[in-house]
Amino acid sequence: MARAKNVLWIMCDQLRYDYLGCTGHPTLKTPNIDAMAKRGVLFSKAYVQSPICGPSRMSFYTGRYMRSHGSHWNGWPLRVGEPTLGDHLKKIGVRNVLVGKTHMAPDLEGMKALGIPPESMIGVHVAECGFEPYERDDGLHPTGRPRPKYDEYLRRQGFEATNPWEHWANSGAAEDGSLQNGWLLVHADKAARVPDEHSETPYMTRRAMDFISEAETDGRPWCLHLSYIKPHWPYIAPEPYASMYLTDDMIPVIRSERERQNPHPVFGAYMDMRYSRNMARDEAREKVIPTYMGLITQIDDQMGVLMKFLEERDLLETTMIVFTSDHGDYLGDHWMGEKDLFHEQSAKIPLIVIDPSKEADATRGTRSDALVEGIDLAPTFVDYFGGKVPGHILEGRSLLPLLRGRTPGDWRKVAFSEYDYAMQDVRLKLNQPIERCRLFMVFDGRWKYIHASGFRPMLYDLETDPDEFLDRGDDPECAGIIARLRAELFDWALHPNDHITTPREKIANYADNQLQVKGGILIGVWDEAELATIKDGITQRAKL
Repeated sequence: MARAKNVLWIMCDQLRYDYLGCTGHPTLKTPNIDAMAKRGVLFSKAYVQSPICGPSRMSFYTGRYMRSHGSHWNGWPLRVGEPTLGDHLKKIGVRNVLVGKTHMAPDLEGMKALGIPPESMIGVHVAECGFEPYERDDGLHPTGRPRPKYDEYLRRQGFEATNPWEHWANSGAAEDGSLQNGWLLVHADKAARVPDEHSETPYMTRRAMDFISEAETDGRPWCLHLSYIKPHWPYIAPEPYASMYLTDDMIPVIRSERERQNPHPVFGAYMDMRYSRNMARDEAREKVIPTYMGLITQIDDQMGVLMKFLEERDLLETTMIVFTSDHGDYLGDHWMGEKDLFHEQSAKIPLIVIDPSKEADATRGTRSDALVEGIDLAPTFVDYFGGKVPGHILEGRSLLPLLRGRTPGDWRKVAFSEYDYAMQDVRLKLNQPIERCRLFMVFDGRWKYIHASGFRPMLYDLETDPDEFLDRGDDPECAGIIARLRAELFDWALHPNDHITTPREKIANYADNQLQVKGGILIGVWDEAELATIKDGITQRAKL
């Protein structure tokens, strides 16, 4: 009897595309992730639909652009009724399970209006973005917030504190034993107080393996979203990872003084944000980046544990494995901290997909330069499980053809990403109305165009300026390129997939088979002779 197909969807938080061995980092050790790339396809031009956690993830989880699902910022609820991957998988008998982070906020007002109790089966499905929460942990637990199960785990290991997550897993200790708060960048070079085996990344790996073990007795196919909290801040790692890398292991900073000379107003405002001013300092980079690298190698070690676990259970032959990130991290490049804008360090992500099918054997260990978007994963999973991809809802495209050596002739020519800065101080700095705080990226593989409502555009030529130092948004010689990419944005904006209640087949069938006339609605028909002609045409089409 054939074993059920499964999907293991691994996501890291704030992992840059170029901070892996297989994507070109010269000193970072990621042998297990590199081995995964050799078993699958590494997509070299994969972009998120918004370069910030919540909106990016909501696009991953719905297969729809931010403009369509409406969740523009962290903590903005995904509205009740917005279709999710979990809804599509449920229809074909696949469990959609979560271990780790989603950044999902429930639409409590919408649920209340519809009389859906949050604790009910339907309420949990809606509140958890279509996931069955085996263990949800969004990874940010300052004192005063709801406590995670991880706190209980730490206490069972003897790590007592009012806030074990912060005091043990995300703080260091001075020589006198006093706490050094891991939130503060100055302490990023200290070792976390918790031992490696009890830190967040190995803990989440074990929880994922717990689910997989239990699922073997269940028998139903599953899609497991293992969503790691790191290498997202607080930037602090346990030993041996805290001291694994030195400043000599850092790649050179990518920035130019020219970027700070009369910058685009939005870019200038972001360079002036507190986190950007601090991360632009060499002292901060030298404390944060070696730790960031250590956290990535810790994840890589856990990939080795996880792949061995799957191999021992004979699951590698039936499980599609995806390794990716929700966005990147500037780490001081372009005088920036955090993410937010559309430079490669922020909007581009690592993406490795291992399709265990025989049809994918020819592409193993290859690199694809096709333009790929985060929203492509949802239709890929539906397609892999044998379901029909609901193209009137999902705005991404299945990657299966690319994984199996076929590039569709109509594959996308541009990738889109969006950002809404209404919730940030940048809006106040720029004195922008809330509804005008919008940025849109259009990237054709060479030219990256950024539309900024209320301001001139930004434009970068990644062929002649791969580091994105020269903004040509006001260059008269680029007027034609700007017009072309603006037209792409205009066409995209006018044609969202918003027929979510009515499949395209039903729409086509209505006109193709004259269902209005068949139903007795005879609008504008002159006489019996004309009606007879119409009916005869219907009969003739039916015979074809």
